[in-house]
Amino acid sequence: MQFSEVSFSGAQGLPIDSYGPGFFRVRGKVIEGAVLVIPSGAKLWMGYGDTQPLLDARTQIDVAFIGTGRGAERVPASFRDPLVNAGLAIEPMPTPSACRTYNVLLGEGRRVGAALLPV
Repeated sequence: MQFSEVSFSGAQGLPIDSYGPGFFRVRGKVIEGAVLVIPSGAKLWMGYGDTQPLLDARTQIDVAFIGTGRGAERVPASFRDPLVNAGLAIEPMPTPSACRTYNVLLGEGRRVGAALLPV
């Protein structure tokens, strides 16, 4: 089987290198706890009560992947509604799937962001 490495050159964002119990590694930087990854950088995310960073990034991203932790969970309406009403598409899914999907679309040059709860 032939493998090809994903290239992130020219991508408007940071690849998620890895994740584990309670942490994420984004372009070599370890962030403990929940993380927000948008084109301007990666930083600690305060969870579902913290919509402002995604609202601020809505002109830079078309979709935000919301990592709900280990399993598929509904996101609270108080988090979802302000983002959708501002025109930002959100895709909630388990965090492992959100990391993979984010990286694939970032590698394709898509305008993506991620807000991820740890596993």
